[in-house]
Amino acid sequence: MAVITVPNIYSQIAEAASNGEKLFAVLIDPQRQKTAEIDRFLAKIPHFTTHILVGGSTGARSMTEACVKTIKQHTQLPVLLFPGNHKQVVPGADALLFLSLISGRNPDYLIGEQVKSIPYLKQSQLEVIPTGYMLIDGGNETSVQLVSGTAPMRTDALDDILHTALAGQYAGKKLIYLEAGSGALNPVATSIIKEVSNVLSIPLVVGGGIRDRKKMLEIYEAGATMVVVGTALENDHF
Repeated sequence: MAVITVPNIYSQIAEAASNGEKLFAVLIDPQRQKTAEIDRFLAKIPHFTTHILVGGSTGARSMTEACVKTIKQHTQLPVLLFPGNHKQVVPGADALLFLSLISGRNPDYLIGEQVKSIPYLKQSQLEVIPTGYMLIDGGNETSVQLVSGTAPMRTDALDDILHTALAGQYAGKKLIYLEAGSGALNPVATSIIKEVSNVLSIPLVVGGGIRDRKKMLEIYEAGATMVVVGTALENDHF
């Protein structure tokens, strides 16, 4: 079956960005969230949640597939895959953030893992959303850095960050995702988010190290269309 190319979910994200509406996504890592406890976890997510993201830096196909299946049984919210590797591209979700780690220069995460995912993706009905993924220094070493073998972008290298974001947009990415990494000491600075938002004409997603609603609101104010929170919700800190 051919991959669906009509951007239903993406068009909703783009429309939200155009209208100044804010979106909130909960990130569920199949390796950290027990399948048997997903229903209880979903019952306590914020009422303003608009999307569920599923994925992590590592994880097996069976684990990810079981997680997606269980989530779909307990929520009507759209479920988007946020894969750390090709093994996390599984059926059952609504869309795929087709990530390319544009902040690094490891060919495996620029295009290699994406190529490996195609045999599975060709058989799916996933809506594919090309996404430029940028790892920004969050003050500590994160799993993304370890797995990808790439260093995060320095927070004082603003021109490099802006040029990379624009290169992603010019290369056809539909979203730019600024990420400090799961469990980061510091989220992406609002000053960086504002500058990136100002140069882009596509929606901006921000995640990593966001621990409370005050910081979430600051990130929205800086120009993010979607904020993604994972660890803080897992630890009941949000």
